[in-house]
Amino acid sequence: MTVEEGTKLVVQGIKDVEGIPEEMLPGLEHFITEYLTATSSTGIPSAIQRITTCLKLGATHGLGPSKYTFETSHTALRSGPFDYYAFGNDFFRPCVDPTSSFVGGVDNLKQAMSQIEAGDNVVFLANHQSEADPQVVSLMLESVGYAEEASKITFLAGHKVTTDPLAIPFSMGRNLLCIHSKKHIDSDPTQKDFKQKQNLKTMGSMLEMLKVGSRCLWVAPSGGRDRRNVETGDVPIAGFDSKTIDMFRLMARKSKKECHFYPFSMVSYDVCPPPDSVEAGVGELRNVRYGPVGVWVGEETKNEGGLEARHKFCENAEEECEKNYRLLRKEIYGE
Repeated sequence: MTVEEGTKLVVQGIKDVEGIPEEMLPGLEHFITEYLTATSSTGIPSAIQRITTCLKLGATHGLGPSKYTFETSHTALRSGPFDYYAFGNDFFRPCVDPTSSFVGGVDNLKQAMSQIEAGDNVVFLANHQSEADPQVVSLMLESVGYAEEASKITFLAGHKVTTDPLAIPFSMGRNLLCIHSKKHIDSDPTQKDFKQKQNLKTMGSMLEMLKVGSRCLWVAPSGGRDRRNVETGDVPIAGFDSKTIDMFRLMARKSKKECHFYPFSMVSYDVCPPPDSVEAGVGELRNVRYGPVGVWVGEETKNEGGLEARHKFCENAEEECEKNYRLLRKEIYGE
């Protein structure tokens, strides 16, 4: 069976799925073709099964009256008839070239996991490249023996991954703290006050989480994904927002638990390239590619000093993330 034949088969099947509006079909057809092309090496029939499951879950939980609603703090749905965490990993696993993918800073990762086991908290300060980043984190940590630990990470999630119909099923399988990023909080002035109140509630949930200890959080201090330079084709990491990092340092101090911060570099852009410009709404066109990915855990950024040290802390974390991002690209692409 060819990709074209597989796409037609899936499109025909979802036309009968209740809740999918006709205006979504062109975008879904593009997504189907992209996914079947990227994962064709695993066999078209198995790729059809995965993409069909994805679309049906999106229709069930992302559209209509039964749309899934996320609380400010969400625990991955893994028990019962369906494991949403495993679904997300298995969906993106065939998109990743394992032979060319790379995990760097394994000693730092080992240290972080030991600190968590000892009752401390760990925050990964990451650049963010694609919608598949949570799955990429899991697959890469799994490859170096930390599958169980990866499943326990809590991700700071923006509004898109909890409101976009296609993203919702993947988000249901993740531990999340749901927050409105700085980039999108002003997109609708009528909702700004509501969003700010939600963010305060999320901060309260995060503080309670950190007070317990043995927690691992992943956050993108830039507030969004890295974007391609359309003139050069380069994908620089987006700058870290110092206020976001200040907030995490403050929460760490308030928790009265030891907290460790690690720059966490990611290369995952090519698996799900985002649009070249930031879009406030949901429903963006999905692109999917087959290729290598990677993560690199940098040296711990010491959480020392008060407010006067906040800019230096942010600069150090961003510089370490940038340095290791370039090393990661060199390992993967030879750049």
